[in-house]
Amino acid sequence: MHLELVELYRRVQGRVPLPSLGISTDILKRHAAEARPLLRFEDIPLDLTDLRLLVRQAVDILRRHGAVDDADYHRVQTLGRDMKLLASVSDWYRRAAESHAVASVGANPIAASDPPEDPVADQVLGLAMRPYLSRCAEVLQQREELREWTHPYCGLCGGEPDFAVITPAAERHLICGRCTLRWKFEPLTCPYCRNAERSRITSFATPDGQYRVYACDVCRRYLKAYDGRRATRPVMPMVDTVATLPLDAAAIQRGYS
Repeated sequence: MHLELVELYRRVQGRVPLPSLGISTDILKRHAAEARPLLRFEDIPLDLTDLRLLVRQAVDILRRHGAVDDADYHRVQTLGRDMKLLASVSDWYRRAAESHAVASVGANPIAASDPPEDPVADQVLGLAMRPYLSRCAEVLQQREELREWTHPYCGLCGGEPDFAVITPAAERHLICGRCTLRWKFEPLTCPYCRNAERSRITSFATPDGQYRVYACDVCRRYLKAYDGRRATRPVMPMVDTVATLPLDAAAIQRGYS
């Protein structure tokens, strides 16, 4: 299933233009200081025809592998053909991106971690949007000012990290689950609840030390990481998340999610 999704991304991503986000050094620094994600939905280089196809093909893949039931499948297929698809995608995107923006000015937004009304549709929209968001991430990834972003969520789109990489310099860089942007974060602080008490962080690794898991004993969530300190290649999030599926099973067996 994961390999089919990777191939789906690759077919579309080559057609997605590299956006011109028009972000100056001052804008980047201000967003970092205010802890506000940078990317507006209007700046994402969407192609509605391709997006419709991605939604339908992604849910097809999930159904073939038993990840969605018939009712969910037909509902998402209908969404992929609906004239309101763009509005649904906008709502999905803004729930994470703008919740952090509102929080930065002291309001009480819906938290990005609140359960969605339709988790299956959200999952499929996240899969369909990844080629577009990852192209936007390429623009920000090149900027030196990204080092000033020290928050536990993505500085581009506001998404949560779903993977990490340990660099040769022994730094931990989080990788956004929505757009694949990478940014530096404290090595032993939980990015989900910010627990920094080392005695309450459990870590275990594969026998070859290539991959690690950081599990928080406060919020009971975990994050997988690729250890690049002795690696012969760079991290490849789409490949490494598949290669580490046994680590997901091990973490879940220990009571983490």
